[in-house]
Amino acid sequence: MTDTTRLDTLEIHIAQQQQAIDDLSEALALQQKDIERLKAQLHRSDSRIAELEAGLPAAASEKPPHY
Repeated sequence: MTDTTRLDTLEIHIAQQQQAIDDLSEALALQQKDIERLKAQLHRSDSRIAELEAGLPAAASEKPPHY
Protein backbone atom coordinates (compact mmCIF):
# COMPACT_ATOMS: atom_id res chain seq x y z
CA MET A 1 0.00 0.00 0.00
CA THR A 2 1.51 3.30 -1.03
CA ASP A 3 1.51 6.41 1.10
CA THR A 4 -0.94 8.09 -1.28
CA THR A 5 -3.36 5.15 -1.05
CA ARG A 6 -3.12 5.10 2.73
CA LEU A 7 -3.70 8.84 2.89
CA ASP A 8 -6.71 8.57 0.58
CA THR A 9 -8.13 5.74 2.70
CA LEU A 10 -7.70 7.78 5.89
CA GLU A 11 -9.31 10.84 4.33
CA ILE A 12 -12.30 8.77 3.19
CA HIS A 13 -12.61 7.25 6.65
CA ILE A 14 -12.50 10.68 8.31
CA ALA A 15 -15.10 12.04 5.89
CA GLN A 16 -17.43 9.13 6.64
CA GLN A 17 -16.99 9.63 10.37
CA GLN A 18 -17.69 13.35 10.03
CA GLN A 19 -20.88 12.57 8.09
CA ALA A 20 -21.97 10.13 10.80
CA ILE A 21 -21.31 12.75 13.49
CA ASP A 22 -23.29 15.36 11.53
CA ASP A 23 -26.20 12.92 11.08
CA LEU A 24 -26.24 12.08 14.79
CA SER A 25 -26.08 15.74 15.74
CA GLU A 26 -29.06 16.52 13.52
CA ALA A 27 -31.04 13.61 14.96
CA LEU A 28 -30.25 14.79 18.49
CA ALA A 29 -31.39 18.32 17.69
CA LEU A 30 -34.69 17.01 16.29
CA GLN A 31 -35.23 14.85 19.36
CA GLN A 32 -34.57 17.82 21.64
CA LYS A 33 -37.21 19.85 19.77
CA ASP A 34 -39.67 16.95 20.15
CA ILE A 35 -38.93 16.73 23.88
CA GLU A 36 -39.53 20.45 24.36
CA ARG A 37 -42.79 20.26 22.38
CA LEU A 38 -43.97 17.26 24.43
CA LYS A 39 -43.05 18.98 27.70
CA ALA A 40 -45.14 22.00 26.71
CA GLN A 41 -48.04 19.74 25.72
CA LEU A 42 -47.80 17.86 29.02
CA HIS A 43 -47.79 21.14 30.94
CA ARG A 44 -50.92 22.29 29.11
CA SER A 45 -52.60 18.94 29.82
CA ASP A 46 -51.69 19.13 33.50
CA SER A 47 -53.10 22.64 33.70
CA ARG A 48 -56.31 21.57 31.97
CA ILE A 49 -56.73 18.58 34.30
CA ALA A 50 -56.22 20.82 37.33
CA GLU A 51 -58.90 23.21 36.01
CA LEU A 52 -61.33 20.35 35.47
CA GLU A 53 -60.63 18.87 38.91
CA ALA A 54 -61.19 22.27 40.52
CA GLY A 55 -64.72 22.31 39.07
CA LEU A 56 -65.65 18.91 40.50
CA PRO A 57 -67.60 18.63 43.74
CA ALA A 58 -65.62 17.61 46.80
CA ALA A 59 -65.38 13.89 47.38
CA ALA A 60 -67.64 12.60 50.13
CA SER A 61 -65.90 10.98 53.04
CA GLU A 62 -68.91 8.73 53.72
CA LYS A 63 -69.12 5.17 52.50
CA PRO A 64 -71.62 4.57 49.71
CA PRO A 65 -75.03 3.23 50.84
CA HIS A 66 -74.37 -0.28 49.50
CA TYR A 67 -71.74 -0.92 52.24
